[in-house]
Amino acid sequence: MDVSLSIGQFELVYNALSLTLATMFGSGIFFFAARSQVAPKYRLALIISGVVVFIAGYHYFRIFESWAAAFVLKDGAYVPSGIAFNEAYRYADWLITVPLLLIELVAVLGLSRAQSSSLITRLTVAAVAMLALGYPGEISSHAGTRWIFWTLSMVPFLYILNILFGQLTKTVANEGGEVRKRLAEARNLIVLSWWVYPVAFILPMIGFSGATAEVGLQVGYSIADLTAKALYGVFIYRLARAKSEAEGYRLEGAAAAA
Repeated sequence: MDVSLSIGQFELVYNALSLTLATMFGSGIFFFAARSQVAPKYRLALIISGVVVFIAGYHYFRIFESWAAAFVLKDGAYVPSGIAFNEAYRYADWLITVPLLLIELVAVLGLSRAQSSSLITRLTVAAVAMLALGYPGEISSHAGTRWIFWTLSMVPFLYILNILFGQLTKTVANEGGEVRKRLAEARNLIVLSWWVYPVAFILPMIGFSGATAEVGLQVGYSIADLTAKALYGVFIYRLARAKSEAEGYRLEGAAAAA
């Protein structure tokens, strides 16, 4: 990375990465502890939520270290240290966590085994294709190359959102009360949070350049990961609780007290 950053720019990314790192590990502990508060059939979704944020937390630790090592303070600005910032950590993380996020959602919908298997297969293949097509553009400094691979990766991206939105809308229509509300919230969060990624990707191609583009990219990706993983996991937990209660599940302690 051959850009120089002001102290404020460097610290904005530094603090965003630090916040994301702490949130991932903290939410992971919560998801693992909270799995006993939902019916057994929905516990897998919370376990996957915990695994996702712990994997993300590990990669954010590596990203955080790489960011700190990539710059050195000199004459009131942060200049390249000669150690390359490793952007590949993000794609290594997404390659594992994105399919898991999709499986996590399917696990809490309560679909039949055949429906779940078909949905997971299609979504996983599309997710891998999306990431594989996006990475060459991510590491390129040429705007034309970035646009080509952004466009190609948007095909499976839109396919995934179309399937998820359609399936969730269908499921929402079949539910009522609190479950319908939680499902609608999860559907809307997925659509909104996932769109942050392609928007952050194109910042260097729409007039943002140098330090501004790099800071926007790193902060944008951090916000997207916080929303699409940690906050999304909270929504999955709330949905699992609502479905458990609607199906008559009660916590063991509450049952004993009654």
